[in-house]
Amino acid sequence: MPQAIISPSVLASDFGQLSAECTRMIKGGADWLHMDVMDGHFVPNITMGAPILSCVHKTVPGIFMDVHMMVSKPEQWVDDIAEAGGALYCFHIEASSDPISLIHAIHKRNMKAGVAISPDTPSTAITDEIGNLADMLLVMTVYPGRGGQKFIERCVPKVSELRARFPEKDIEVDGGLSGKTVHACAAAGSNVIVAGTAVFGADDPPAVIQTLKDAVNSAQAKISEANGISTAAAVNGGQ
Repeated sequence: MPQAIISPSVLASDFGQLSAECTRMIKGGADWLHMDVMDGHFVPNITMGAPILSCVHKTVPGIFMDVHMMVSKPEQWVDDIAEAGGALYCFHIEASSDPISLIHAIHKRNMKAGVAISPDTPSTAITDEIGNLADMLLVMTVYPGRGGQKFIERCVPKVSELRARFPEKDIEVDGGLSGKTVHACAAAGSNVIVAGTAVFGADDPPAVIQTLKDAVNSAQAKISEANGISTAAAVNGGQ
């Protein structure tokens, strides 16, 4: 399975010192920074856009911006986000009429492509063709549009279904993640963890980041052990 990646959501940060907040997270062990772009149409909220991402990219060396596009026309912003330094462009399947072409457009701008599904969207909306072409799959565990929501446990089986089909793909979960809720997602197969309030609001963010990463690594070890036992049993049973 792919490695554990922790991507703190800057939606929970102090926007008045956004670059400093991102730097603080990176020094604390964050692998990516999750940047929520909302347009007020796809979701009823407005956050940041390419100009702000560009400023962060210029002032935080080496930052990997995991850009979550909660917008109604994701194809419209690919060039702008690429120019702003976005490393991964994740769009919602619900907002795209031609996800295959959009993934190709994202790759053409040298960004990784992510495909997100909202809580009411089944994992089967991500077809094998789409999933194989994308670099990351995002399962929302809250409704997109605002931070601080309660974790929706019924979304976890979608992670399991996607992991079964895409064993080597980065699978991200976003919404209500904490040291308590991360375990179900990690056990289901998620390796990319987005956490906002749980990290930025913590007294010791590095400790929370490490807790989240440990949860993924522990779950992966158990999955690998179980798979090893199953494989051995199958081999022995066939002898």
